[in-house]
Amino acid sequence: MKTHIFKTSAFNKSRLLTLAVSVALTSTVVNAKISAEDAGKLGKELTPMGAVQAANKDGSIPEWTGGIKQAPAGYKVGDHHLDPYPNDKVQNTITAKNVADYKDLLTPGQMKLFSTYPDTFKMNVYPTRRSASYPEHVYQAVKDNATRAELVEGGNGIKNAAVGIPFPIPENGLEAIWNHIVRYRGEAIVRQGGQAAPTASGNYTYVGFDDQLLLPYDVKGVTPADLEKTNILFKFKQKVTEPARLAGTALLVHETMDQIKTPRQAWTYNTGQRRVRRAPNVAYDAPGSASDGLRLTDDFDMYNGAPNRYNWTLKGKQELLIPYNDYRLHSDKVKYDDIIQPGHINPDLVRYEKHRVWVVEANLKDNTRHTYKKRVFYIDEDSWQVAIADIYDNRDELYRVAIAHGLNYYEVPTQWSTLEVYHDFQSRRYIAMGLDNEAKMYDFSVQLKEKDFTPSALRREGRR
Repeated sequence: MKTHIFKTSAFNKSRLLTLAVSVALTSTVVNAKISAEDAGKLGKELTPMGAVQAANKDGSIPEWTGGIKQAPAGYKVGDHHLDPYPNDKVQNTITAKNVADYKDLLTPGQMKLFSTYPDTFKMNVYPTRRSASYPEHVYQAVKDNATRAELVEGGNGIKNAAVGIPFPIPENGLEAIWNHIVRYRGEAIVRQGGQAAPTASGNYTYVGFDDQLLLPYDVKGVTPADLEKTNILFKFKQKVTEPARLAGTALLVHETMDQIKTPRQAWTYNTGQRRVRRAPNVAYDAPGSASDGLRLTDDFDMYNGAPNRYNWTLKGKQELLIPYNDYRLHSDKVKYDDIIQPGHINPDLVRYEKHRVWVVEANLKDNTRHTYKKRVFYIDEDSWQVAIADIYDNRDELYRVAIAHGLNYYEVPTQWSTLEVYHDFQSRRYIAMGLDNEAKMYDFSVQLKEKDFTPSALRREGRR
């Protein structure tokens, strides 16, 4: 007999409403800091990242006990990550026939996937494993940030923070989305992989990328004073490796902490022109690279960039079924053809669990332009990774849903997505980003240098 996953309790709904009212009263105080007393709750009734440490009322979400603390037996750095929970069984399978029984645990975007693909889309629900974990120095940095971090004027940046999230006990939507933007993912990463945007029949062309990410904000020992001098959050460089017609095209981004002082800087290298050009349009709702128009620039990593075109509201917390511990989807025993299917990725490879999420709503400001009028982000409380984003168009209709399939990269450790899938309901197509099953695994130990992230380096990268 399969175990029933309880629906959201009346207690949780009441708590969500209470939090929403509280947040509404404080949402205009964008620069408020929390007290030392509140910060003292971190690592006690709250986890070091600000999540509720205790189990939920019915025990279907367990207590957080530190997450994954060591790699499974047989794993070595450089491998695709072994599943630390290989014996977990499916507890429930949600289909179009029984989805109404679970509607309180699903977002509107998830519900629409069932109605759009009633014969093929399903969700396999597993036991909840609160696997998120981070290095001890990150936990200490988060506690230090808690009483000093602030949003800059208008919320278009952060200050007085370094290493890890700045606002473990957020007081408004801007603080919550900045937690996602700057969440810890190590100090430097090289990764290979790619994306696929299948047609309605499931045919696709694989687009390969080599990515390099340098995160000065997360360097162990860096101080807010150090970061104020450089004003750099991260530097990102990407080169297209395949198909041949796109190979060599490259992108460089310098993301800033205080975007009032210095907005994002970006450059592109075009193989046809053999020139590096400034690219101020690599932001907001410009189409994503080789995306067939299925995602925008600020969809990348579920949300990135300046938040100044939206009004952000922290709605509170909710229990939700989200992808989690998706080691099977990440495995090098799986091929891209096993994952990519018509309409949606292979649901038999996806693991869903019940977790608490922060709900953050972004509404487009008056007299401001963006393709998306409203976005609702569901952010995992243990990691600050956006797990689901429901996206609405200018007609107030559900336009897209973005889904991040996360796991713990336990050699760091850090919680991050292994695959992000963006569904477009109007075209009935999707794009899957982060396909790495047939590529080398991420390298979190790489030594990258500032000189690797200059326009000259971009030109050299594109010519290789």
